[in-house]
Amino acid sequence: MKVGIVGLGYRLGYLAQVFTQMHPDFEIAGYVDPAPAGMGLLEEKGISPGTAYESVEELLKAEDLDLLMVGSPNYMHLQHIRAGFEAGVKVFSEKPVVTTKEDSFELAKLLAKYGVENLLIGLVLRYAPLYTDLRAAQARGELGDVVSIEASEHIPPYHGAFFMRDWRRYDRWAGGFMLEKCCHDIDLYNGVIGARPERVSSFGGRRSFVPANDPRNRGINDLGVYSQKPSGWNGSDKVFDSDAEIIDYQVAIVEYENGAALNFHTNLNVPDDFRRFAVIGTRGMAEGDFVRGYLNVTDSHTRQPLQRKVYEASELSHHYGADEEMAKGVIASVLTGAKQPVSVLDALEAGLLVMAMDEARAKRSVIEMSRTWDLFDEALNARVPA
Repeated sequence: MKVGIVGLGYRLGYLAQVFTQMHPDFEIAGYVDPAPAGMGLLEEKGISPGTAYESVEELLKAEDLDLLMVGSPNYMHLQHIRAGFEAGVKVFSEKPVVTTKEDSFELAKLLAKYGVENLLIGLVLRYAPLYTDLRAAQARGELGDVVSIEASEHIPPYHGAFFMRDWRRYDRWAGGFMLEKCCHDIDLYNGVIGARPERVSSFGGRRSFVPANDPRNRGINDLGVYSQKPSGWNGSDKVFDSDAEIIDYQVAIVEYENGAALNFHTNLNVPDDFRRFAVIGTRGMAEGDFVRGYLNVTDSHTRQPLQRKVYEASELSHHYGADEEMAKGVIASVLTGAKQPVSVLDALEAGLLVMAMDEARAKRSVIEMSRTWDLFDEALNARVPA
């Protein structure tokens, strides 16, 4: 299985380790990256990065690839996906797939031409055993109709500091924090609800990572925790005086076309972090936490526990046992065409919802999404030139 990589950052450097363990014939034929931050991750495992190329077009022309893996900065994804499509190569893209509504509609047109099945997406949490068990409980009817969901993704201060220092600190490159980091979670709950979002409101900003909260103001001079996670391309050493455009906390509420509702909370400065949800249905509820590793399912009518499950941490996975399952799934898709639990359409719908959240936050208003879905469907059904 010959693979090319465009954007050899920490994420794809790590995923190359995982893919190699899941499939012994995984081979990187070449890569494109002027400053490959993930190279050291390959070297420590003795994985060859193949030949360095100046552009994705050169890589695709020189190598006969089974898969192009896109891990470049988010705003570059569309051009690299398009290059793979035009070369007739299946593409895997890290999330978020694109960063703007315009790029979402443009990609939808490309999918109409080249086929949805030719773009695989790194929304890795769809592969997590905890989420698989949640969906299984839902399929068994243990929740009934989903009425409302309360959910969060909170990350610890060292990781929040990474976002203030990394290239992801710029909305123009990353698409915003909620899109860059929380599109995983929004996709999960879209999947559980099973309908499109209809209207959105949101509030947030930056209050933790500001000069007034620099620990040195309290006499804490050891700031090692804030450099614990290394930054890559165009990184900075500034945390509390960063030039970041991103927020460090945000809340959002969403009403879906089927009447279900979601509230979601993210914060980058949570020392005892969690990634929790409570799905409330007409017959039961499911409560779980990816970080703390549990899933509880309880019947509403009898209050009887239907499931009490604890999940052990994976030594390999950064995402609660999901990375290796995603690697297996992507490999199976490339080799056999096997269907995956998440599609690029799921990714685009989650992305468009997050973009609406950020629009609502900026405008301090409720955003109606019906026009967005009309434009999206129009692009997906675009007439393909003969």
